[in-house]
Amino acid sequence: MLKTIHILLVEDNEGDILLTRVALENAAIDFKLSIASDGKEAIDFLSKANGFADREMPDLTLLDINLPKKNGHEVLAFMKKNESLNHIPVVMLTTSSSQNDIDMAYANNASGFITKPSDLSEFLNAVAGTVQYWIDKINHSA
Repeated sequence: MLKTIHILLVEDNEGDILLTRVALENAAIDFKLSIASDGKEAIDFLSKANGFADREMPDLTLLDINLPKKNGHEVLAFMKKNESLNHIPVVMLTTSSSQNDIDMAYANNASGFITKPSDLSEFLNAVAGTVQYWIDKINHSA
């Protein structure tokens, strides 16, 4: 039996949160979604600090780059430098198509980089396909 995948979505745009949830539901993915609305909240969640002590660690993180308080690159670097977090796949999910952002994400060991398409069906397919890929990898390594 496949486990329910726990996804941490780090996103400050309510519309993109809703679209990501719809993409996962439309793909019939068995998921639990936790939301962090800024980079500091994501780090607190992952560190189990400031009210997040009882939260289970995610199996996968979808991480925007342009976030308040701490940006996605800072969150990614924090995760990959922390022994208890560095195994969690992190897919950057962002409007940025900057080569600098892409290079920096992969230099910090991002597992993938998706530029959010402006077309709704492309966005839904990109999120669902990427998450399904990681679910398959996670379930086969368990």
